[in-house]
Amino acid sequence: MVIKEAKFITSNTRADLCPQTELPEYAFIGRSNVGKSSLINMLTNRLKLAKTSSFPGKTQLINHFLINDNWYLVDLPGYGWAKVSKDSREQWRKMIIYYLKNRPNLACVFVLIDSRLPPQKVDLDFMELLGTMGVPFVLIFTKTDKQSGTKTDANIAFYLKTLKDTWEELPMYMKSSSATKEGRDEILQFISDVNQRYEEERKA
Repeated sequence: MVIKEAKFITSNTRADLCPQTELPEYAFIGRSNVGKSSLINMLTNRLKLAKTSSFPGKTQLINHFLINDNWYLVDLPGYGWAKVSKDSREQWRKMIIYYLKNRPNLACVFVLIDSRLPPQKVDLDFMELLGTMGVPFVLIFTKTDKQSGTKTDANIAFYLKTLKDTWEELPMYMKSSSATKEGRDEILQFISDVNQRYEEERKA
């Protein structure tokens, strides 16, 4: 997939205020400071499409970006630790859950995981929530440039082993680095394939 155009459409806090469209959309989410904004910018080849910050919790709204006029990239607020109030975190949680429940055109959620860390309860709980809701998701292990490939692969293997304790079928996963652009082609090819199936089903 070649991304020719990526434009910001809207930000809001309610799924019913999101763009009213049948175009498929792909949401990106993860723990605060997992590198979500950098990944989005890397995928779209736009340096400042998503705002990056050293301050966790920068994204506080549901941000919609229209890609090539035929699918939406959605930047969701991060979960987990952030220097915000407990009330704000609860509002974000409710906003995210409401969004996940009320977007029939949501094709997939990309759950970003820091490839350097062992399994974190907040990530596992969020995946469990997606599974309970029947929302399709793919794992993206980020920041692979921060350590050796051997260490990354070992961490991922341990992560998948942990998931086997509660999941009958393991989710698909990819590796990525915003610095080296590892995973870019694979992620965009996945989106392209899903878009094609989505269009075929809509025409059927």
